[in-house]
Amino acid sequence: MELSQTSWLLAIVAAIAVGMAKGGLSMVGMISVPLMSLTMSPVTAAGIMLPVFIISDVGGLIAFRRSFDRRVLATLLPGAIAGIGLGWATAHIVQDDAVMLIVGLIGAVFALNALIRPRMGEMRGSRWGAGTFWGSIAGYTSFVSHSGAPPYQIYVQPMGLPTAVYAGTTTVFFAIVNAVKLVPYAMLGQLNPDNLRIAAMLCLPAIFGVWLGLRLLRILPQALFYSIITWGLLLVSVKLVWDGVTGLAG
Repeated sequence: MELSQTSWLLAIVAAIAVGMAKGGLSMVGMISVPLMSLTMSPVTAAGIMLPVFIISDVGGLIAFRRSFDRRVLATLLPGAIAGIGLGWATAHIVQDDAVMLIVGLIGAVFALNALIRPRMGEMRGSRWGAGTFWGSIAGYTSFVSHSGAPPYQIYVQPMGLPTAVYAGTTTVFFAIVNAVKLVPYAMLGQLNPDNLRIAAMLCLPAIFGVWLGLRLLRILPQALFYSIITWGLLLVSVKLVWDGVTGLAG
């Protein structure tokens, strides 16, 4: 498969965005598949980006190896793994557009609520029931289109974790999720030689994105950090809703 100049440009921007997400700016990575889907199939875009996510995860894990919340991860991961399994089992049945629409609606409602009522959730801690529920949705939507961030954020952001701990917990969670996704992606043929060749060329921009994300994270105040990711969630969610509605209508 040969990419056009436009496709390469979008792919490089997407790879940098993925790296920035692993550097702590979690919501930025969600634009990667929608951005690449402007010039190629979403399934192809997801297959190309998974290795890029995993390479970027390595940089993020090194940067945040001491800054993450183990209990939050413990409450999320069992559900996330189950969600990935469900995504694998239903890969040929469920329309991607329907998943995009649901994820977009959930994310938009949460972001609007957070913006209207900014003090709404800083007293909430990790809970097994909620963690399993939102973890399963995050795992499923991450499997379908690498868009697990909104359900993850709905569960974790109201805990009011320190900036570095929030970023580190996010990085570790999605590093594990992405590693688990390797097997079903390979079984479904999404890690074919063409996709892997393109992914290899995108690793350098992704590593640059990790560095850029880390630099920005260090200079952003915590209140501004949460404001940015909330607005980022809203914008991406609106894009997902639009894509889902237009896809289903078409």
